[in-house]
Amino acid sequence: MTKRPFGFFVHHQGRGHAERVGAWVAALPIDRPVTIFCARGDIFPVLPARVELRLIPSLFECAESGPTPLANAPTPDTLHCAPLGWPQITTAMATMLGWMAEARPALFVVDVSAELAQLCRIASVPCVHVLQHGDRDDAGHIAAYQGCMGLLAPYAEALEQPERPGWLRAKTFHAPAIGAPVAVVGREEARQRLGLNAADEIIRILAGAGGGGAPMAPLCLGARAFPGARWIAIGPVAPEWHATQPGNLELLGWTASPELWIGAADIVIAGAGNTAVHAILAVGRPFLVIPEWRYYDEQGRKAEALARAGAATMRQTWPGSPAAWAAALAQARALSPEVQQALAPPGAAVLAAAWLEDLAETLWRPAAARILQPERITT
Repeated sequence: MTKRPFGFFVHHQGRGHAERVGAWVAALPIDRPVTIFCARGDIFPVLPARVELRLIPSLFECAESGPTPLANAPTPDTLHCAPLGWPQITTAMATMLGWMAEARPALFVVDVSAELAQLCRIASVPCVHVLQHGDRDDAGHIAAYQGCMGLLAPYAEALEQPERPGWLRAKTFHAPAIGAPVAVVGREEARQRLGLNAADEIIRILAGAGGGGAPMAPLCLGARAFPGARWIAIGPVAPEWHATQPGNLELLGWTASPELWIGAADIVIAGAGNTAVHAILAVGRPFLVIPEWRYYDEQGRKAEALARAGAATMRQTWPGSPAAWAAALAQARALSPEVQQALAPPGAAVLAAAWLEDLAETLWRPAAARILQPERITT
């Protein structure tokens, strides 16, 4: 008997959403059909041949020439981004709803959109939503979470926000490091593979793809304060007219195998993007986390959780003096790699896939079987 398909919606900001969904679907049974909807196709890892990727218009960039009076329409409390008069949103929603009507999916996974999760519920399609850090107790997020059949948190339960209510925790499955490169590469091996000197002190800066990049001036200040170290920045760095780049600050832009650069580093400085965080935790390195701006203070709350768990040293802003840099790096060096690695165990994708399969089976089991099952177990 052919299994009913799973659908996935993937937000195209940054790469973390696509990376974790790519790992997730690759771990699903080969007889489970999967269709992914996203506005970009270039952010995914290599997907299995059985996975269909359908491109849809972006829900966030206006395709019209300019605003109309519809732009002044008030937004209901239970919605976040629901502009009126955007034909690409109508097209995207119709595409996904049309697929739901034809495919009759067992589950539709949303990573992430509170509006789409609510649309699934209205369309009578069971939904699983990815749960992220942040101040998400507003009406829109709560409505989405309440309507879902399950929530997947791509981080360890030890990093959960303490104020989250019991009903939300009860439907949450934690899959720490799902989609992140958690294969541990030792310092010596990583340096050999990258052609780096084993004796150099390397301070590695990782800027994520979801924002404007690390600011240049603080990096120059830190590199000047530690002239004996190689400061190597990967990812975007935002130029600043008053920043003067010292010779020990190297700007590499995007590079292949970022996990090797993490393994080769003595200290890692990064934002609190989910993929980067778990790649660092898996290796276990002195970690200075400086959260980037995100909606609902997602990175700020995640950085707080990391600091609370003893997995990172947190600063709200980049160090502004040599003394501040020295203090922050000293605190990072005191972290325990064992504590970090415990928060990023391998195998999350396999466990998440098994959880999703079990949830689908449970939800679609005939009512009589669901009622009788507990009695059969106890006899």
